[in-house]
Amino acid sequence: MANLNKVFLIGNLTRDPELRYIPSGTAVATFTVAAGRVYTSSSGEKKEETCFVRVVSWARQAELCGEYLSKGSPIFVEGRLQSRNWETADGQKRSTIEVVAQNIQFLGKLPRAGADTGRVSKGGEVAGAQGPVSEEPSAATEVVQEAPPPEAEGELGEVPF
Repeated sequence: MANLNKVFLIGNLTRDPELRYIPSGTAVATFTVAAGRVYTSSSGEKKEETCFVRVVSWARQAELCGEYLSKGSPIFVEGRLQSRNWETADGQKRSTIEVVAQNIQFLGKLPRAGADTGRVSKGGEVAGAQGPVSEEPSAATEVVQEAPPPEAEGELGEVPF
């Protein structure tokens, strides 16, 4: 049986990204994307529906999200679904499903002068409106890790994000 776990979202951040560092020093950013759709009901009435999705980004990609994104920023996220379970301090069981970002493209204007859009991918490329800035390693090209190393996931403990 074939398996596929791939998510594509375009939407706006509902609040500023929360950037943290786990004990190993790896950066992790979490934020929520409001992704909407417009459809026509069976009665012919146009309706709008919004879905709020939690996104997790790791390593350099997380740092760039923390630096350049803020509430209302439009972004494109490509990633995979991940479910997590934990128990609160008072013994309640909790669970969540979130998107672990593999590629993020900033769709709005960035705060830097002359930079209109940017993309940070698993391969670490930062691209503008015309495509990748450079294929040669430079200050604009960073190495981005898709997810934390397996030992880092255990360092998150019972703290949901």
